[in-house]
Amino acid sequence: MSHAEEWARCIVVRHREPGHLRFALPAELCEGPRADALESGLVGSAGIYRATLYRSARKLSLRYDPHQANEREVGLALRAQLDRLPGPLVQTLQPAAEQFGQTLHATKERIGESARRKLARFRLALTRLRQAPAKEGSLAARLQPVVANALTEKAIINFLNDLIAFYLIKVHWELITKRWMREPLKHADSWLAIFYLMYLLVRYRKLNK
Repeated sequence: MSHAEEWARCIVVRHREPGHLRFALPAELCEGPRADALESGLVGSAGIYRATLYRSARKLSLRYDPHQANEREVGLALRAQLDRLPGPLVQTLQPAAEQFGQTLHATKERIGESARRKLARFRLALTRLRQAPAKEGSLAARLQPVVANALTEKAIINFLNDLIAFYLIKVHWELITKRWMREPLKHADSWLAIFYLMYLLVRYRKLNK
């Protein structure tokens, strides 16, 4: 028996009315990429215009146009989507972790070498800018100390750290607002990573005052 057939046997219709069906799902369909694929893959088939998967409650709500499809066709669409879902993971955790560690180390080496070259060029440009003569009493002469303080290595590193922090928040904003904040205990590892990064950022600022 395939995994799709096993999942289909565990699905139960909990509510039905014209244009709306709600199902109880097994836990395997309510986690990770499989849940995302199930929710997004049903929209557009058999008149379904909205699919909402309540992961913690293990319920799937399907809204469909009764003029385009009936309950049987919606059920068949759900069954067909089960065949397209990813199956269970077959890799063990340790080899995957080792492979990830090797890839991460190689990436860090490449990024570090590129960053060192760019930092050296930037330092050279800063030295030339600081040493450039400015006419006494001119605007350039008045602004030169301000620019010199703003372009110190410490100020630049602080700025880049803040920029990276804001970038990470922007990239993960949808996950933070739609998943992590709604189920904080389920995503405790993500919250711990956020707090740890914030701790490192604050600690760096205090040590480099």
